[in-house]
Amino acid sequence: MSAVEPVDTQAGAQQELPFAMVYGQAVMEMPLDLYIPPDALEVFLEAFEGPLDLLLYLIRKQNINILDIPVAEITRQYMGYVELMQSVRLELAAEYLVMAAMLAEIKSRMLLPRAESIEAEEDDPRAELIRRLQEYERFKAAAEGIDGLSRVGRDVVVPRLDAPEARARKLVPDVSLAELLMSMAEVLRRGDMFESHQVSREALSTRERMSDVLERLKGGGFVPFVELFTAEEGRLGVVVTFMAILELVKESLVELVQNEPFAPIHVRARAE
Repeated sequence: MSAVEPVDTQAGAQQELPFAMVYGQAVMEMPLDLYIPPDALEVFLEAFEGPLDLLLYLIRKQNINILDIPVAEITRQYMGYVELMQSVRLELAAEYLVMAAMLAEIKSRMLLPRAESIEAEEDDPRAELIRRLQEYERFKAAAEGIDGLSRVGRDVVVPRLDAPEARARKLVPDVSLAELLMSMAEVLRRGDMFESHQVSREALSTRERMSDVLERLKGGGFVPFVELFTAEEGRLGVVVTFMAILELVKESLVELVQNEPFAPIHVRARAE
């Protein structure tokens, strides 16, 4: 068997890292006269948005059932966080101190001895705190879900492209011959509405016809009403004769006689 050669342990050892770099030079040991001013340390706590957020963080970190909170332990951790913030001279919001007072009250109420009858009647001192924590947890989960959605400007960029300049093109209307004829007929119809009418003087005179009727009634006998009309004169002659007879009746120059209903009407001149 061949002899085993010794291994150089120093060659395989990891090289020691410098403690700090000052002006490009490595510092391997911490100086004994190192002085750090109190104002040189700044602590930014952005993880908690309020006392409920801090309590929920402490509960979830230790896998504690939110319905059975160990108030004494949670109060101790919460007060440790508050004292840490005060030690580094961070400005505390009033709501953190209000929550600390609430935890102290719940802790004291749970430590006080109570009779079994009174304990059965009273509610759990932690009930209001548990309700607020559960409500805050639901809203926080909903806010995280909304924040995870894509946002325009953060996750999604909407492309924008200017449209090319469009040139207006005049389209020639497609009109059929039937439409032209219908439009022409409509124009003619409207033109007829404004056409002027000339009123011509009537060819027959009512006064002359009254004289003719009296001339035919000179004998004093009865003349049938229908015999006073001349069919050859047309509608105008009938109207003029009828108006002449009415005027004679109105002036009491003639009288109308009818023996029975629906019987023929006779006309005769009145005696002077």
